[in-house]
Amino acid sequence: LPEEYRKGRELLETVLSHTGNSTRIAVSGVPGVGKSTFIESFGLHLISKGHQVAVLAIDPSSSLSGGSILGDKTRMHELSRHPQAYIRPSPTSGFLGGVARKTRETMLVCEAAGFDTIFVETVGVGQSEIEAASMVDLFVLLLLPNAGDELQGIKKGVLELADLIVINKSDGVQESQAITTQSEYRKAMQLLSSSKNSWEPQILRCSALEKQGMDTIWEAVKNFRKSLKNSGEWEQQRRSQYEKWMWTLVEEGLLKNFRKNEIIQKKIPELEKFVASGEILPASAARKLLEMWQSYKK
Repeated sequence: LPEEYRKGRELLETVLSHTGNSTRIAVSGVPGVGKSTFIESFGLHLISKGHQVAVLAIDPSSSLSGGSILGDKTRMHELSRHPQAYIRPSPTSGFLGGVARKTRETMLVCEAAGFDTIFVETVGVGQSEIEAASMVDLFVLLLLPNAGDELQGIKKGVLELADLIVINKSDGVQESQAITTQSEYRKAMQLLSSSKNSWEPQILRCSALEKQGMDTIWEAVKNFRKSLKNSGEWEQQRRSQYEKWMWTLVEEGLLKNFRKNEIIQKKIPELEKFVASGEILPASAARKLLEMWQSYKK
């Protein structure tokens, strides 16, 4: 391992006993739903109640462009300037697992530094929601005030991840639409299975721009925490997340070693060419590579 990785791991192990005391919340939703405005309003509301807030982003698009997305700090003017808040855009990485891994590690450092509420904002769509759900206690899905699943492009799987569904922009002319959407989703959620045993997902409304509805959402978060703590599901969920994280890192390490192997490196371009041209099946090429790896390990 490079020296900085070793030092980083040592640092994390030193602070480990001071971690785990925060409420970890994922915030997801389609582009334009107002995730950053919501996190800023909700974050400021929590700070006014004496909390310390950290905002971390999972952004798979930054791994494609190779740059860190700095939009969050520019979008959350008030929160980013507050001494009780910390905002960190997602780090650049070659693949999604890497971004998620760094987000997990940063979360532990933030907890050790005394931040008691951690928001994980998903900037991308699809896989990043599953990544976020695998590292938080509570998953908040933001929706726009226009009823109907098809209008919002929300997948059933993402709905099933949600512990709280919040219809944002519930103000002015959009308020009646938001109320309709709320009742539509209440009906829809009855047909879906919840990801938690001791909690029924709630559908709430808010206006992040007008800073309305934040108290109701925080009450729901507190009730959620209480229900899961009482049933033992809170600790159980965290333990299984840590186990999954361990295996993700094992798989990551194995793949890295596999690709670094000189014999395999030489063989990959040739096999990729055969697979692309349809001369051999992907399964056969994969078996060949794995057999080479196996014989090399002996």
